[in-house]
Amino acid sequence: MKTNLLDGGVTAAKGFQVAVTHCGIKTEGLDLALIVSDGPASGAAVFTTNLVVAAPVIVAKQHLSQSGGLVRAIAVNSGCANACTGDAGLSAARAMATTLSKTLDCQLEHALVASTGVIGLPLDSSKIHQGIVTAAGDLNRTAHTAAAEAIMTTDSGPKEAAVQINTPEGSFVIGGMVKGAGMIEPNMATMLGFLTTDAKIEPVLLRKALSAAVADTFNAITVDGECSTNDAVFLLASGCSEVSVDKVIYPTFVEGLREVCATLAREIVRGGEGATKLITVRVTGGQSPKEAKCAARAIANSLLVKTAVHGSDPNWGRLIAVAGRAGVVFDPTQARVKIGPAVLFENDTVLADQEPTAAAHLKGKEVLLELDLGTKGSYEATVWTCDLSAQYVRINADYRT
Repeated sequence: MKTNLLDGGVTAAKGFQVAVTHCGIKTEGLDLALIVSDGPASGAAVFTTNLVVAAPVIVAKQHLSQSGGLVRAIAVNSGCANACTGDAGLSAARAMATTLSKTLDCQLEHALVASTGVIGLPLDSSKIHQGIVTAAGDLNRTAHTAAAEAIMTTDSGPKEAAVQINTPEGSFVIGGMVKGAGMIEPNMATMLGFLTTDAKIEPVLLRKALSAAVADTFNAITVDGECSTNDAVFLLASGCSEVSVDKVIYPTFVEGLREVCATLAREIVRGGEGATKLITVRVTGGQSPKEAKCAARAIANSLLVKTAVHGSDPNWGRLIAVAGRAGVVFDPTQARVKIGPAVLFENDTVLADQEPTAAAHLKGKEVLLELDLGTKGSYEATVWTCDLSAQYVRINADYRT
């Protein structure tokens, strides 16, 4: 697959515009973004697996079902999750969608909504209404970075990516933006993600592609092992490139989508709350894909592993200990642990002379932890996470106060 990296984020693909504003949900800064297709686009989404489901997730699911996967626009606010808000919250989410549809003169079911922020706060419908009306008057293709900023909460910065995919049938673009810094272990996507493409693809096939791409990208990250009430990732296809995704083009489309998703997923982890290091956990020797991923996720979520990495301590024993309680087939006598280029434990033997090399690797901004389960299994998995710092505790201790 031949690709070119592009600027433009969520508006890199033809057929999409954005608009942003401060509507007062947050005390300062941008807090509302619109993503608008020039016409009805094919749409797909995956949502949180948490049993506590926020009102905007309910409304977005309903509208996608009612429209048969056609979407004209998405309105997303930050500063208030509109979760655990009962009937009033559901009414606020529906009012948000109604304002969006009326303002853009589109069918109600073609208008989707998303929210992120503090759980349990009521969403001020009057502020959202005025914000949508105001923002819709300034739709453009250049404010993509501002849109990525408008959806942030505790994020350290905006996260965007886009690529151009070149095929014998022509070129098309996939781009997007995400937010996420805490409550990240999605089991579906990320806290909030918005992807666009100008490829021409039917909603059913679009959903299949999104699920495939999400499986080993947004579903392979964790900041703190917490699955949010609002997790959602949306994908819209305008068809403006005139490149139709058929059986021949489909694998290339999924590969390009996976590239964008993986880039954005890593940026979520890199910008995790209090994070100073991006950690790649790679597990080999699994008896099944599920077991390999289970072990990798257990290591990535270990507070002891994450704090050791933060302190640049090559404490390989913590990885072994996690693997032993991960609930997968594991043979510690045949296992191998590597930190960066250094093998620290292999064939039941401690290689203490390699610890200085491992410690030097841990001082970098990107860290690689590798564990072979020692079972001679053929499956492997990669999960991305970050270190755990005192700043994470401060952010979450003071989040509402």
